[in-house]
Amino acid sequence: MLNLSCLCGRIRVETKKKPDYINECNCKLCSKTGARWGYFHPSEVRVEGSAKGYCREDKDNPAAEIQFCPECGSTTHWVLTASAVSRFGNSLMGVNMRLADERDLAGIELRYPDGQAWPGEGEFDYVREARIFGVED
Repeated sequence: MLNLSCLCGRIRVETKKKPDYINECNCKLCSKTGARWGYFHPSEVRVEGSAKGYCREDKDNPAAEIQFCPECGSTTHWVLTASAVSRFGNSLMGVNMRLADERDLAGIELRYPDGQAWPGEGEFDYVREARIFGVED
């Protein structure tokens, strides 16, 4: 289980397990929010506090709504938009693993997907080799 919070502590995120892996994507959205995403089923995550949401305006049909603390500005998680839920079901959400102490992520793979070059379908290419938290390079 992970217990995370934004900088000011108004938003708290609890996960029932650690993520299988974490993505540090280089797309515009992930880069600008400074997030590293762990992925979970919504039933595995509990969020306390009132987050503010943002959807990309440069996408016709964005799938994710980024959630952040309206007080300190920390990006905490994302949820699927209503249109994405209608297409895929409410099956996925992301939690910003930068809110975690890296020692709590020991043994988890950190991947670097090339979101800038991703066409929106299919598998990602990667910009560099993955690393494991807690293992020296």
